[in-house]
Amino acid sequence: MSDKNLLNNNPSNPPVNGISNDQNLETASAEARTTHHALQVIKENKVTRRTSRIRSRSLSASSTDSYSSASYTGSSSDEDDVNPREKEQRSSRGHTDFCVRNIELKAFGRREIEIAEQEMPGIVALRKRAAEDKPLRGARIVGCTHINAQTAVLIETLSELGAQVRWSACNIYSTQNEVAAALAEAGFPIFAWRGETEEDFWWCIDRCVNAENWQPNMILDDGGDATHLMLKKYPAMFKLIKGIVEESVTGVHRLYQLSKAAKLTVPAMNVNDSVTKTKFDNLYSCKESIVDR
Repeated sequence: MSDKNLLNNNPSNPPVNGISNDQNLETASAEARTTHHALQVIKENKVTRRTSRIRSRSLSASSTDSYSSASYTGSSSDEDDVNPREKEQRSSRGHTDFCVRNIELKAFGRREIEIAEQEMPGIVALRKRAAEDKPLRGARIVGCTHINAQTAVLIETLSELGAQVRWSACNIYSTQNEVAAALAEAGFPIFAWRGETEEDFWWCIDRCVNAENWQPNMILDDGGDATHLMLKKYPAMFKLIKGIVEESVTGVHRLYQLSKAAKLTVPAMNVNDSVTKTKFDNLYSCKESIVDR
């Protein structure tokens, strides 16, 4: 016999206020279910709020995430949704040889570059040591890499050491718009923004390769796209290149293919397989510059 039947047949449990024990039991069960449901809702709300806080902190920690509150890489206005190629922008000094998402993000980008410099003491020390000698005077470099605060430190170091540069992005999603804006404000020909189309991507590289009064003699590549475009579209210009530096597995593979086909007519350096890069990328993690210190 069930507990319910035992309760109903127990003479010591008479109806209360004219309500049978069976009705009392059903009411209590309903109230218990309601209470349990309420507790579950409260628990889920707490978990949701906690998860939201954790996600917010996680996103804010990465300035390469377009949803991050700590980065201005995403679109925040109708003007930012306009393709940068259709906008007329100029720096505070009147410089217009660039194409970025929004030049007004320059102050935030400059702060990110300053923070990156603190984490790259080796290259900053090299910049100070060799700035007067200008060992890269005469170098005209086409760069095609990820554009972030760390790359900006490299770009500005190359310039301090005497090189002229024009730079585009090797990835349509990785560009930090605020850093690109800071570089443009500093007078660098930067052609990159987060969320480029494929057409935009090749247009940006082309603007770095082919410009008025500009004959590059070096390529700093990540993936081989700048090398590929120059070789295919500007073969005469490519023959005047004095050296290529490639830092990715994909780019190195493409260089080997060109070499086997006897189309690689200029010297190329495989930085990707260098001991330093291999050890740090695969064994010791990043921050190679700290060792130089």
